[in-house]
Amino acid sequence: MPVNLPEIESMELYPVAGVKLGWAQGHIKKANRKDVLVIELCEGASVAGVFTLNRFCAAPVTLCRQHLAGNKGIRALVVNTGCANAGTGEQGMLDAKKTCNAVAELLAIPQDAVLPFSTGVILENLPMDRLLAALPNAVNNLAEDNWKDAAYSIMTTDVAPKAVSEQLNIAGKQVVVTGISKGAGMIHPNMATMLGYLATDAGIEQSLLTEITKEIADLSFNCISVDGDTSTNDSFIIIASGQSEVQFNSREQAGFAELYQSLLASAQKLAQAIVRDGEGATKFMSVNVHGAKTMAEAKAVGFAIGKSPLVKTAFFASDPNLGRILAAIGYAARECDSLNDLDTNLIDLYLGDVLVADKGGLAKSYKEADGQNIMNRAEIDMTVKLNRGDVDVTIWTCDFSYEYVRINADYRS
Repeated sequence: MPVNLPEIESMELYPVAGVKLGWAQGHIKKANRKDVLVIELCEGASVAGVFTLNRFCAAPVTLCRQHLAGNKGIRALVVNTGCANAGTGEQGMLDAKKTCNAVAELLAIPQDAVLPFSTGVILENLPMDRLLAALPNAVNNLAEDNWKDAAYSIMTTDVAPKAVSEQLNIAGKQVVVTGISKGAGMIHPNMATMLGYLATDAGIEQSLLTEITKEIADLSFNCISVDGDTSTNDSFIIIASGQSEVQFNSREQAGFAELYQSLLASAQKLAQAIVRDGEGATKFMSVNVHGAKTMAEAKAVGFAIGKSPLVKTAFFASDPNLGRILAAIGYAARECDSLNDLDTNLIDLYLGDVLVADKGGLAKSYKEADGQNIMNRAEIDMTVKLNRGDVDVTIWTCDFSYEYVRINADYRS
């Protein structure tokens, strides 16, 4: 089961004015489950996205990039699970376009105003007859309060749906931020294999929204790892409907900092929820890296630890074999050349509040029983102090269990 992932309730997910969601059962991979989602946006909404850096990116990712680059105004999103439409060549692009055309006809909008998203098995073609047949039902279900059902409709190997919602008071006016995400396996940054959709009824000027979407992704979904595999379909979208009385055209405007922090915190919660629901996860781990020279250095160290199979299996077994963490730190230079001059004699390592390594060596105060007590917990903090700069970052990851192997061995069964 997910690690301390709270259940979501429909009443806790605030509707976002100007954003309607409708789901359907398309039987894409399995019968009788929600697996198709349509999101309709009001005219004038701003939309920005960040996508996978995997060179084998899926057809819908390519088409999303093209439609966003057109700057003609996005009016709808369409999502299917069960089939990634990746590794499908020319047919995959044709199918993605057909999906957009079908949604466009149903909503009476231009086809290039639709963003398509797919997630599921790679190297299989979309079952277009089933997908197209489901779209009218999804459109008929459109409503502003469908966020919980929407969260269910984008799940694949997820055990639980993932959603977040908050109401803010900005300059005496109410603003809503609500979002959903999916993901459990093939999770690693740039981006993690996930879909994430975050919406606010505040207005945010398009170039500003594009700018902050990349920043927020880098500090949330690009700070998680379950298994070190980067997917073909990762997509993170922020929508600003502009239906509240609050409009932002620059960072300097009063109240923007509060909205930015809400969007960032919401994205981080959605990203952490993916790790908590990591395939077979029993431990949720935060890797805090302090004192790097650059963000690239900090992330390289954090991910060297966070994706190490030896570290992750030790945490699953609650075995304080903590030398594995030092070994991972030591090979982080493979991902960041500036770490080639890393002085290991300056490094301190903490497990929770227990000092494990002091100036690169076993701390005289460390007792294995203390480490064992921390390792037995479901949520564990590690802190690495590099003591070479002033840049900090936190990476979120989970352990590797027997269940991870079973899930991925049986994924297509």
